[in-house]
Amino acid sequence: MDVIPSHELPSVTVLLFDPRDPAFLADPYPAFAELRERGEVHHHEGMGLAVAVSHAASSAVLRHRDLGRIWTDARPVEAFTSFNLLHRNSLLENEPPTHTRLRRLVASAFGRGHVERLRPWVARLADRLVDDLAARIRDEGSADLLAHVAGPLPVEVIAELLGVPEADRPLLQPWSNTIVKMYEYGLPEEQRAAAERASGEFVAYLRELAARRRAEPGDDMVSSLVAVTDTDGAKLTEDELVATSVLLLMAGHEATVNVIGNGVLALMRHREQWERLVADPSLLPTAVEELIRYDSPLQLFERTATRPVEIAGHVVEPGQKIAALLGAAARDPRVFADPDRLDIGRSPNPHLGFGMGVHYCLGAPLARIEVQAALGSLVRKLPGIELAAEPHRRAEFVMRGLHTLPLTT
Repeated sequence: MDVIPSHELPSVTVLLFDPRDPAFLADPYPAFAELRERGEVHHHEGMGLAVAVSHAASSAVLRHRDLGRIWTDARPVEAFTSFNLLHRNSLLENEPPTHTRLRRLVASAFGRGHVERLRPWVARLADRLVDDLAARIRDEGSADLLAHVAGPLPVEVIAELLGVPEADRPLLQPWSNTIVKMYEYGLPEEQRAAAERASGEFVAYLRELAARRRAEPGDDMVSSLVAVTDTDGAKLTEDELVATSVLLLMAGHEATVNVIGNGVLALMRHREQWERLVADPSLLPTAVEELIRYDSPLQLFERTATRPVEIAGHVVEPGQKIAALLGAAARDPRVFADPDRLDIGRSPNPHLGFGMGVHYCLGAPLARIEVQAALGSLVRKLPGIELAAEPHRRAEFVMRGLHTLPLTT
């Protein structure tokens, strides 16, 4: 672990977390609580950046206009051509004025009714996947929620949104899973190389898909992204269109699969809350927000200073990074009463799970529809589910989630 002096208690050392420690990954929240008690911002030597651990400091990091998403190419640059292309042209990795232009174009494409068009389709898909889960539990005694519901649901939804043909959809999840590993710290070289290969394959596929949609437009997001123009007549470049499509898949898939997986695990471990939801499904909207808060699918979000910035007494110099530790902010007792308690009726619930400021998640409405559909179907069709065995947790810290969640009835 990294040892640094506390800002509030100069004579005391603070033990920061090790993001590779399995014990920490199993339950990071006690470590976060200790850090919050000692100060709102700490420097993490291992990750090479400051981390904001209170809700107020994390919110300030996300909102501050002088803390931006400043993309730095993965190096060596010649070894990461496709990975860097996806991020240089991404809405998420740019600041105004580029971000403003990209967000306006993408929001315009989103505004063409795609999300609402998908709502009944998502509900039917969730029902079909949960029916499959129920059949497997009946036939085999147990089944994995991740494999049969949480994993395929968001991939199918984003693929339908983008207009990816059904025959090609099995390609998407492996690409996404491989690429997002690059967001972790201390990644082995072979996994970095795999992320570049997946990026290259994804870029090539989406260039071909965009070319098809230019020739034969459909009622899908890629067709809208191809067609959308700004007020001055400008369009997305092909690289921007490809990067936007990849971002929609990776952000949409990774967040949703982990909210469903982490959330159902939390409900199984807090049985009274599951039974409360079964008895009163009208709590589904607040339950979704609480599950995002309680075990954040995205634990950390970086920003880079463009000018000197002070966050809770900690000065971030230009070029230095600071991260909002979303998992810590979500358990801040100054904002959330009894924050370690799962409460599916919690309201208000000002979690930061979808970000804040100019980078607030454009896909948040779709993610809410997906998670609510999955939970609603589970509540109706499998009210008696319980854990069949201990789940297998992913070894990553930034993207917090599970490999498996075996359920039975």
